[in-house]
Amino acid sequence: MIQAKNLSKHFGTQDLFDNVGFQLGPRERVGLVGRNGSGKSTLFKLILKELSPDSGEITIPKGYRLGALEQHIHFTKPTVLEECIQVLDPDDFLEHEAEKILFGLGFTDEDMQKDPKSFSGGYQIRINLTKVLLQSPNLLLLDEPTNYLDIVSIRWLKSFLKNFPGEIMIITHDREFMDDVVTHTMGLHRQQLKKIKGDTAKFYEQILQEEEMYEKTRGNLDKKRKEMEAFVERFKAKASKAAQAQSRMKALEKMTTMDKLADVDSLGFRFRFIECPGKQIAEVKSLSFSYPDKPEDLLFHNLSFPINREDRIGIIGKNGKGKSTLLNVIGGHLPANTGKVSFHPAAKTGHFGQTNINRLSMEHTIAEEIQAENSELSISGVRNICGTMMFDGDLAKKKIKVLSGGERARVLLGKILAKPANLLLLDEPTNHLDMESIESLTEEIGNFPGAVVIVTHSEIMLRNLATKLVIFHNGTAEFFNGNYDDFLEKIGWESEETKPNKTLKRKLTEKEIKQRKAEITVDRAKQTKPLKEEIERLEAEITKNEDLLGRITNELEKATTANDTAKLTDYAHAVGKLNHLIDALFEKLTNSNESIEFINKKFDQELDSLN
Repeated sequence: MIQAKNLSKHFGTQDLFDNVGFQLGPRERVGLVGRNGSGKSTLFKLILKELSPDSGEITIPKGYRLGALEQHIHFTKPTVLEECIQVLDPDDFLEHEAEKILFGLGFTDEDMQKDPKSFSGGYQIRINLTKVLLQSPNLLLLDEPTNYLDIVSIRWLKSFLKNFPGEIMIITHDREFMDDVVTHTMGLHRQQLKKIKGDTAKFYEQILQEEEMYEKTRGNLDKKRKEMEAFVERFKAKASKAAQAQSRMKALEKMTTMDKLADVDSLGFRFRFIECPGKQIAEVKSLSFSYPDKPEDLLFHNLSFPINREDRIGIIGKNGKGKSTLLNVIGGHLPANTGKVSFHPAAKTGHFGQTNINRLSMEHTIAEEIQAENSELSISGVRNICGTMMFDGDLAKKKIKVLSGGERARVLLGKILAKPANLLLLDEPTNHLDMESIESLTEEIGNFPGAVVIVTHSEIMLRNLATKLVIFHNGTAEFFNGNYDDFLEKIGWESEETKPNKTLKRKLTEKEIKQRKAEITVDRAKQTKPLKEEIERLEAEITKNEDLLGRITNELEKATTANDTAKLTDYAHAVGKLNHLIDALFEKLTNSNESIEFINKKFDQELDSLN
């Protein structure tokens, strides 16, 4: 169990969090949420001892292993499989486990023997993810693990994490992914840390309720203060009321003050729509494409579909199959081999894509780059868009060349907001955005009166937005006139059940099997012993508190009969506290029992595999 107490961390004048703490229980899967820049990744680094807190401490049990997804790439082996299995104990012969994870993350049988350095950055991160998953740490720390993953790999990872036997802390902008995996949500909000049992919806609902209650209490306090101040001002000079006025003045001095909650920065999206009189904005006709260096390798062939005035078309498929390329062909950034895209004369497109980010003018300021998209915008209009993208005041004067990748993506979104359009072409527009901003963007896309063609790996965006699909699978692309759930029901992802065609696991000798069984028995006992002790302790504590609850309940009944108001209040308060304590103990007991069941199941499977 990890415990953090009185943690504080700041960088320069920025306070990330102050005097916060948390506890991580057995088999808890915790989603860490908060605005970009709130300190989520910093908290991970504190747990990993890569940073030190300004105050406070994090206690990690002896022998408790941490595993984190490494963004730094450093490969030392000649093949993907060798690179991954180097983290395993050579005596375990678990190469097949490495293959299983690699296949789940989108690698093929042929990829096993390829040089890991020959893969794209996204697939290299997947190799690092495989290595950390193989090590079976007690706690997995995953910072944006779905970045660079396609839908199929995200679905596989979700299933893997739900069955992971240890603890997990996860940062991700993919709310549906997080809600499917986590048992608890922990959030950094207003420099404080709060953890609740349940998903993100429950967390944000509780935050909202608490802040509404705070503001209501603050309002009542301010009202009472003003009434008292008015009384003092009115009667302080009157002899008959002077004593009362003096009394209230003293009460005023003792009254606590509650500051108004500051507004939380958020991205606000408002696309500029321009009317298109036609029912159809564009039509894709018999489109085919391949890159000049690989003319025989067609990413899509003879692809045709209409883009109607209010369509929401999702482009889906594995990474590297041609989704972004198709969007770039539709947007006119790449020429098709055959076919064409016909546009209505009144069509106006707004295009968000990674290649567009690279086309930003490095020497322009943010304001100049926004202005360049629409010369008719006033200076105040440009400033409003800059503010919407969280570049308030002098921040709008920063040059593009000094911005991070996430900041440049926000600039590109700002350019699209500045440009009147009736067709939006969006390639992974949620990258670099936090959950709240993604929700705001999704809502605005849904409200946009024109057409939208979007590449996304977010299943929640597809379900909320897409009414039609272009699917990249089976080596080509096809138009599907239905939503995402229709696709899963009627077609589905053909590679979700992919299994390795071979295994490198050699047959063990009888002596090795006997030795391995003995090791498994020792490992099982080692892992379950502290949990069994914890269960015995919790059961004893529950019994003790239930006995105490019974005695206090009897006293409460006596006080009720005697109409003893003072004792009634004390006993009722004690009963409430005991019920809360017993509920918390039962929750811990349930978690511990589930952990033992999971560990036993895992070791039973290992023993079965040896027979």
